[in-house]
Amino acid sequence: MLPHAVFQAQRLLGQRRPHRSFLECFTRALIILCTSLAVVLSSVSICDGEWLLADDRLFGLWRFCTASNQTELHCLRDLSQAQVPWLASGMAVARIVATLAVVVAIFGLEFLIVSQVCEDSLAWQKWALGSTLLLISFILSFGGLLSFLVLLRSQVTLFGLTLMFWSDFTASFLLFLNAISGLHINSITHINNNMHPWGLPTKV
Repeated sequence: MLPHAVFQAQRLLGQRRPHRSFLECFTRALIILCTSLAVVLSSVSICDGEWLLADDRLFGLWRFCTASNQTELHCLRDLSQAQVPWLASGMAVARIVATLAVVVAIFGLEFLIVSQVCEDSLAWQKWALGSTLLLISFILSFGGLLSFLVLLRSQVTLFGLTLMFWSDFTASFLLFLNAISGLHINSITHINNNMHPWGLPTKV
């Protein structure tokens, strides 16, 4: 009797699992994929860190370089020697904020994935928490970008910003889109599940 009762309980739970449309599953999978791409782009950009080329000088999060005879780069990690006010201390803050943004984004991505793998009654809360972490990550990432631009505002030109800078900018934009999209789709589906629990047909 006990195995039969367990089988019946599992069957009942399987029937009660909320039905998800293809569009919802596709959207959530796309959000996870784009978030993964944002994490990779931001990680590579921060590890490289060379974001601005101004005349014969290359400014980055970790070092700055000067070109001698336009052939060799002489790089220094002591940013105070770049003769830019507050660059050393300000860039340390930018590094911390940008790195923290990647860490928060990774945790947010984990919550998104777990919410889809373990479809329990708390799945929507895990998804909401993951999306919120992505929004926090966007704020931190954008803060790091803005700090870099403010510190080097006298050196910045549109064509001087390197591919690594635009990679981190793209990652920040993706984090914002994924966070807003994740919160929006989660609120819609959660409201629908509360109105029509377990995918049962409503009475007319």
